[in-house]
Amino acid sequence: MKKPFNILAICLVLNLSFYAPAYPQKKTVTAKKTIAVATQKNEGTPIPNDPDVKIGKLANGLTYYIRKNTEPKNRAELYLATRIGSLMENDDQQGLAHFTEHMAFNGTKDFPKNEMINYLQKAGVRFGADLNAYTSFDQTVYQLPIPTDSVAVFKNGFKILANWAGKIVMEGDEIDKERGVIVEEDRQRGKNAKERMSKQLLPLLLKDSRYANRLPIGKLDILHSFTHDKIRNFYKDWYRPNLQAVIAVGDFDVNEVERLIKANFSELTNPLNPRPRVAYDLPDNIAPLVKIITDPEQQYNVAQVMYKQRGRIMKTSADYKKSLMYNMINSMLGARLQEIMQKGNAPFIQAQSGYGPYQGGLVPGINAFQSFAVSSSGATLEKALTAVLAENERMSKYGFLQSELDVARKNILAGNEKRLKEKDKTASSSFVQKYLNNFLTGTSIPSTEFAYELTNKLVGEITLEQVNALAKTLITTENLIIIVQAPEKEKASLPTEVQLLAALKNAGNGVTAYVDNSLNKPLLEQKPAAGKIVNEQKIDQIGVTELTLSNGIKVLLKPTDFKNDQIIFSSFSKGGTSLATDANFQSAETVGLIPQSGVGDFNPSQLNKLLAGNTGRGGAYIDGLYQGYRGSASPKDLETAFQMVYAYATNPRKDAELFNKSISDYKVVLANKSADPGSVFADTVQAVLSSYHKRGMPTNLSDLDKISLDESFNFYKNLFADNSGQTFVIVGAFNMETIKPLIETYIASLPASGQAHNFVDNGIYPPLGKVSKTVYKGLEDKASVELYLHGDYEFNAQNNVQLEALKAALEIKILERLREKESGVYSPRVGLSIKKYPKAHYYFTISFSCATANVEKLIGAALDEVKQIKDSGATADDISKFKSEEQRQIELSLRDNSYWLSYLTNRLKNGEALTQLLDAQQRINNVTVETTRATAQKYLNEDNYIRLVLLPQK
Repeated sequence: MKKPFNILAICLVLNLSFYAPAYPQKKTVTAKKTIAVATQKNEGTPIPNDPDVKIGKLANGLTYYIRKNTEPKNRAELYLATRIGSLMENDDQQGLAHFTEHMAFNGTKDFPKNEMINYLQKAGVRFGADLNAYTSFDQTVYQLPIPTDSVAVFKNGFKILANWAGKIVMEGDEIDKERGVIVEEDRQRGKNAKERMSKQLLPLLLKDSRYANRLPIGKLDILHSFTHDKIRNFYKDWYRPNLQAVIAVGDFDVNEVERLIKANFSELTNPLNPRPRVAYDLPDNIAPLVKIITDPEQQYNVAQVMYKQRGRIMKTSADYKKSLMYNMINSMLGARLQEIMQKGNAPFIQAQSGYGPYQGGLVPGINAFQSFAVSSSGATLEKALTAVLAENERMSKYGFLQSELDVARKNILAGNEKRLKEKDKTASSSFVQKYLNNFLTGTSIPSTEFAYELTNKLVGEITLEQVNALAKTLITTENLIIIVQAPEKEKASLPTEVQLLAALKNAGNGVTAYVDNSLNKPLLEQKPAAGKIVNEQKIDQIGVTELTLSNGIKVLLKPTDFKNDQIIFSSFSKGGTSLATDANFQSAETVGLIPQSGVGDFNPSQLNKLLAGNTGRGGAYIDGLYQGYRGSASPKDLETAFQMVYAYATNPRKDAELFNKSISDYKVVLANKSADPGSVFADTVQAVLSSYHKRGMPTNLSDLDKISLDESFNFYKNLFADNSGQTFVIVGAFNMETIKPLIETYIASLPASGQAHNFVDNGIYPPLGKVSKTVYKGLEDKASVELYLHGDYEFNAQNNVQLEALKAALEIKILERLREKESGVYSPRVGLSIKKYPKAHYYFTISFSCATANVEKLIGAALDEVKQIKDSGATADDISKFKSEEQRQIELSLRDNSYWLSYLTNRLKNGEALTQLLDAQQRINNVTVETTRATAQKYLNEDNYIRLVLLPQK
C-alpha cells in the first residue's frame, strides 16, 4: 500500500553532535571572552529545590538524588551520571570515553562478560529500549529502568550502577571484540552527506575550541589500534565518585534506597592525585564566519544564520522570567513564519527562527538566536534567507502585538495548569531529567507547586514592552555565523559570501509592522441538533461501556484514572483510499492535505490563534483502509475537541493556495530525492513489497501532475458525508454523566445514512517466491540489508503470540551473532509485522548496515540463525526473557491511556473479543521450546524470501 501523502518534512544537517544526549544539557563554563550577554539588573530570588527529592553526598564525594514516585507503579528509574566525556580524553584516547560506555556492558567485577544484560533481560528489562547509555562531550549517563516488586532485582540494580561506577574489568579480548562494533556504529550513523558536511562545518562552528577535536565517536585509526592501557587509564582517571551521581526515582522506600546507595557506593575511592576536570569554552568570533558547503547526496538548499550568546543557568526567578519571555518570542516568531509558509508566494519551503541552545546543545553554556531557510533551488536561496531575516528585523524594529502576546501567554498558562493537575501522575523519567540537569549544570529543581505559582505570577507580570525589549537583543553584530548546505549540482547558482553578508545587512529594508490575521468568530456558528443514545451495554470485565447512538454510530467509553487531565479518542470506518478509482487515486492519496488546511473559515494559523489556551483538539484522517477522527483534550476542553470533529465532518476547508503550495513543495522533495541513497533504497523496498502494483509504487513527479484539488476535496467530502459504520473509542479522565450530553450533541448529530461500508481489496501484495534486488547508490563503504520472510497465515491471538515469541528469540540470536560474535554490525533489527486485512499476512524482517565486504558473510550468518531456530526452537533462556519482558510491558500498558485506545480500536477493527487481554498471560505461558520450533518451521519459510541490499555505486 502506498504511504499516505504528507506535507513536506525536511531533515536538516544542523545538529552535529553525533552522540549528544537526547536532552542536550548545559553546564557552567569558564569564559575566555564574553559572548554577548544581555545585562540583567534584577537578579531575582533564588528558586528553592523541591523538598520531595532527597539530595545527599557520600564522604567520597558521590552525589545522590532520591524521590518516591508511583508512576509507573512497581517501577524505578535508576541512573548513574558522570561529569566526564570526550573532552577529558588525551590525544591518544580520542573515542575512548564512548568506548568505555560500551565496555560497561561487556563485563564488570560482579557481572562477567554478558551476564549483566542476560540477568536484566530475565528480569524483564529490555536491552536498548530500557537499559541504555550515552556519551557526550562532557557527560556519560547510564540508565536502568527496573522493577521494584522483586526485592532481589531491585537491590541488584544498585549493584549494577556501582559496577559501572568503578568495577568495569576491561578484559583485553572484550575490548578487541568491541572495536568492530564501534566502527560499525560510526558507519551506521555516518558515511553519508550529513557526516561529510559536518566534518567541514565543525571547524567553523567550534572554531578554536577543544570541542572541534573531541567528537565523542573519536578517530577510527585510534579505535582500531589503541593499546588496552589507554582505555583502562581513562577509566581509572575519570570514573571516580566525586564526578558521579546516582539518581533514583520510583515506587520504593526512600530510606531503604539511601541505605542501598551507601552500601554499594561508599567503598568507591578517588585517585590520590586526581586529574583536574577542566571547563572548556567556545571563543568569540568578532568578524562573521561564513561557510558554503555542497555534497552530491545533499537533497536540500539550506541557509542558516546564528547569533551566539552566552546562556545563564536557571537558578533565580529572574532567570526563569527571562526563559518564559524567550519562550514567548519563539512561539510568536514561529507563528509568523508558519503564516508565510502557507502562502502560495512564500519565498521558502521551510523556515524557522528561535532562541535556544547553540546548534541544539552542541556546546553547553552557549545559546544562540538561530534562523534557517530552505529554498526550492540554489538560485532562490538568497531570497529565501532574506525573507526569514526580514521577519527577524520586523520583530526587532516593530516588536510584537499585544494580541500575539495574549496567544502565547494563554498557551503557557494552559500547559502550566496541566502540569499541576498531573503532578501525582508524572512519570518518574520526567523527574530524572530534572535531577540530571541539576547535577550536570546546577539548574534549580523547583517543586511542581512552586513552579506553578511562579509561572502564573511571572506570566502575569511580563509586559509587551519587556518582551519587545528582549527581542531587540537577539540580533547582534558579533559572534555571527552563516552556513549554506546544498546539493553539489546547485553549486554554481548559490549565493556567494558577499551576497550572504549583504542579505544580512539589507534584510530589514522596507519592512513594515506585522498585521494580525486573527478571525474573531466561533468555530461553529451554532450547535448541531443533538441526537440520542439509544442503547448502552457494559463490558464489566474491562471497565468499558458501549453506546449506540441514534445515527447508528457506536461509542466505546473507557474511563480511567491513569492521568488526571487527559482524554484521548479516535474513530474508524471502513473505506479509506482503497475506495478511490485508479483514475483518481493520485488525488485521493493527497486527501490528507484537506484537514491540514484548516476547517471552515479558519486556516491553520487562525485556528491556532482561536484555540490559544484551549487543550481541545480534534481532526480527521484517511489511510489506506479506514477513515475517521482523532483528538485529545483536558476534561474541561473536551467540548472543543468534539466541536472540531463535527466541523471537520461537515465544514471542511478548501484552500487552493495552501494545497497548491504543498504540492509545489513536494515537487522539490521528489526532484532531489534520487540524490540520497537511503531514499532510493526505501523506494525500491516499497516497490518490491507491493509487487510493483501501480497503487503501491512511490510517488514520482509525473504523479503530482495528475493531482486535482477538486478531486481530493470531493473524495474527502464523500467519505465524511456519511459516517455510517464509524466507531469511536474514548479513553481517559472523563465523567460518564457529563460526557454523554456532549456525545449526543456532537457525535450523535454526525450525518449517517445507515448504509454499510467496506474497503476494497486492490490486490497490493508482496511477491511470492524468492526475490533478490540490489541497489547501487552511495559514495562510501556502507551497505544496508533488508531480508523478508513472509506469507499468509491465520490471524488469531494464539498465533500472534507465538510469532511475537519467535521474533523476540530471533532478535536475541541475531544480536548475539552479528554484533557480539562477528563484530560486524552495531544495531541489527528483527521486525515482525502482522495484519488481518485486506488479507492476513505476516512479515519477518532482518535488517542491518555493515561494511560492503561483509554483506554476504553477515547475511549467511543471519540465515544460519534462522535455520538453527527452525531446527531447535528458541532456547529456554530466551523464552524466559520473552515471558518476563512481555509480563512487564503488560503491567505498564494496563495503566496507559494510549495503550487502551490502541487495544480497543484494534480489537474492533479485527473483529476480536474485547476481553482478549484477560487471557494474555495464559497465551504467553503457552510458549515453549517446542511451540517456537513448530512456529519457526511453519513461518520462517524461505519459499517466500525477499533479499534487498543497498551497495555503493560502482
